[in-house]
Amino acid sequence: MTSAKSTSAKPRFFSHYDKPLWDSIEAGKLAIQECASCGHYRYPPGACCPKCLSTEANWKAISGKGRILSWTTFHRQYLPEYPPPVTCVAVQLDEGPIMIGNIDSGERDKLRLDVEVELFYGEHPSGFSIPRFKFINAG
Repeated sequence: MTSAKSTSAKPRFFSHYDKPLWDSIEAGKLAIQECASCGHYRYPPGACCPKCLSTEANWKAISGKGRILSWTTFHRQYLPEYPPPVTCVAVQLDEGPIMIGNIDSGERDKLRLDVEVELFYGEHPSGFSIPRFKFINAG
């Protein structure tokens, strides 16, 4: 994983479960919750394990590697920070959870199901780091 850039800008938190996630992104090593009872990795972060319902979890750094499950390209602008085209991907992480991110729109021609990708850190227009994906061994 490419390291994150340190910045004073902060993302908006939607729940208290988000802070450890964004702290790990800022540190350049994405961590997600791992159930302390059954070992199931979960993303997005939440109160309990969807597999065994345990409320105990640890934050574990992940590899950042995975495979493309699906993608879509937005040709219309929905947010001022993201001019079109914007290509979003659904990635099955090697650890199990599915994470949504984006890739450079210039890389769309390389998109295929099951293509290997890895996480890197891009910069949100507001100045904080965000997880993104890039291709591994795509030619």
